[in-house]
Amino acid sequence: MPRIIGGEKNNIVGENIRILRVTRRMSQQDLAEKLDEKGVYVCRGSISRIEDGLRTVTDIELKGFSEVFNVTVNDLFVERDVFGEQVK
Repeated sequence: MPRIIGGEKNNIVGENIRILRVTRRMSQQDLAEKLDEKGVYVCRGSISRIEDGLRTVTDIELKGFSEVFNVTVNDLFVERDVFGEQVK
């Protein structure tokens, strides 16, 4: 698969997804199941790769993550600290 984003990372939201998941005390499997309930299939392994920046994220997946975490899609791109708070 060709790289969409240059450099080492294949996405720029993965770290935020990890922070949002951990601050909500969700496992990767919990997140996969919540996405599936919304009709967005992302397996646990893919969530791991997304969080590590090794896999791209589709627009449909971004929408699913935003719905599960109850944030806007834009919020997934905002820099966050380890507590999930927006960095100013």
